[in-house]
Amino acid sequence: MDHSEQPAATGSGPWLERRYFIDVARPRHTPTQLMAEVQADVPRFAPELLADFKKSEGGPAGLRVGQEFQISILGPWNGCVRVTEVGDTLFEFITLEGHPEAGRIHFEAHYVDERPDVLRFEIRSRARSRDGLVAFAYDTIGVGKRVQEATWVEFCRRVAAASGGQALGDVTVETLTQTESGSHDHERHN
Repeated sequence: MDHSEQPAATGSGPWLERRYFIDVARPRHTPTQLMAEVQADVPRFAPELLADFKKSEGGPAGLRVGQEFQISILGPWNGCVRVTEVGDTLFEFITLEGHPEAGRIHFEAHYVDERPDVLRFEIRSRARSRDGLVAFAYDTIGVGKRVQEATWVEFCRRVAAASGGQALGDVTVETLTQTESGSHDHERHN
């Protein structure tokens, strides 16, 4: 499929920078090994009832730049993303035309403060709602926000379990909201 990219600049409403992360002690996998497992089967780590990932095309296991995923999202909106970057310890998607969000989402595994006994898996996004209706449902009603947060929290938990280590607490969620007038709001919770 050949969908147009939907960068954050084309969206509506406030800019949202979100970060979901979990730290794992004594992982059995290095960040590179863990990310290879995630890249080999992204749908396995997503909670299928909330966000069911399907590759738009067949091909080899793993990720490569240009691949697209169709995502069946709980609620009235589905969407597609395209892989824009793949590295040993990371990958990134950009949303495509019709996705409820406009922006990018980045997945990464790394050691915390260069300590090989604590691994962090994190998901970072910078996006806006696709349009005013999505912004209303996401921010005002809060439905989209809850589904999205539950999806990425569970994704992080599944990656932590796959690491073979011991999670050091639950997933931390941080959200930085920036309005067009420049005001900021920061929220953090586990």
